[in-house]
Formats: sequence, structure tokens, C-alpha cells
Amino acid sequence: MERSKIVGIGNSELVIPPLRGLDDFLLESARFQIPNFKDLDKWGNRVVNNLFYYQTNYFFMSVIIFLIVGLIHPVKMLVGAVSMSVALGLFAYASCEGRAIHQTKKDYPALGIILILIGSSFLAYTVGSLLVFLIGILLPFSVTFIHASMRLRNIRNKLVNKMEELGLKRTPMSIFLEQLGYPMQTVGIPKSRIKQELHEFVADSAKGFSFKRGGYTRLSDS
Repeated sequence: MERSKIVGIGNSELVIPPLRGLDDFLLESARFQIPNFKDLDKWGNRVVNNLFYYQTNYFFMSVIIFLIVGLIHPVKMLVGAVSMSVALGLFAYASCEGRAIHQTKKDYPALGIILILIGSSFLAYTVGSLLVFLIGILLPFSVTFIHASMRLRNIRNKLVNKMEELGLKRTPMSIFLEQLGYPMQTVGIPKSRIKQELHEFVADSAKGFSFKRGGYTRLSDS
């Protein structure tokens, strides 16, 4: 049975969504469709809502893919990680100490040439490892985006995302997207309005189903 974990942060509660079943995430009950690339709003809405609903699955899937790439090329992954850390550190240092570096190049031009040669040799030696490391980082994001783009949403998916949109739930993904500028939580919504919006949402969603004896028939997905 799927259960959410609640973690207290300050005065608010962070909800860790449950791990969705493999059948719902990928196998028999999962329904996939190539998105309509002409309707960017609908495509983006599907991606964002799937990111919310399957965020725990995406996290574990990304870790597994990263570990698989690391197990296939362990040395290259380690060298690539060290090379990336060194490159980022040098870039940060150059950004902070740009004037001092420029003055040093003026005073000691030979030293600048030697450092450029050393850096170029280091980059040429580690470029393969850097590519492997970048693949290990970017491949999980690519797989996540493809799944979120193609996975059609069901009623439960839409209801969970509606509750999160109204601020009834706060998850790691909602906080992450808020930091990127995506508005998720509405502060100070009256309870009557929340109840009304949820009622309207359920009523609208019910229009997409045709009820029969012993079950229902799905008319539409998104």
C-alpha cells in the first residue's frame, strides 16, 4: 500500500510521496502517448504533473542509472568527477580573482603560457572521462523527461497534483520548481475555495469516464 512520509521543516511539513508501483509506472496499467508538440502548454502540463506524481520513482531511477554507468566505467566516472570538480573550482576562482589573474599574466607572460599548456593537456587527457561522467549525469534527466512527456495521467495522478497545486501538500519537487520560478503553492487560500475547486475538479474529471455495470470505461487521458 502506498503511503507518504511526512518530514517536519520549520513550521511546515514536507511530504515525501510514496514509491508508485512498477505496474503503474511502467508496465500493464501505464499508458503512453507521444505528446502533441504543437500544444506546448498541454505538453508542459503533462511533464510537470508527472514530475510531481512520480518524483520518488524518478529519484530512484536516476540513482540506478547513474550507478549502472559508474559500474560500467568506474575509473572514468571517478576521473571525470575529479576533473569536473577541478574545472568548476578553477572557474569559480577565476571569476572571483579575475583582476589578480590578469595582472599576473601581464607580469609573468611565460607563466600564463605554461599554465594554458598544462590545462589543455589535462583537458585532452581527461575528455573521455568527462564525457562518461556527463552521460551519467544527463542520461537520468533525459530518461525522466521522456517518461514524463509520454506517460498519460490518470484520475489519481490529477487529484494528487491538484492538491499540491492548492498548497495542501509540499513535496521536494514542488520546492525545487518554486526555486526555478514555477508557481505552485498559493498562500492564504480560504478553505471554502479549496473545497469548491476540488469539487469542480472531481466533477470535471468524472466527465472523462463512462460508467457501466461492473466498472467504467476511460474516455480520455492527458
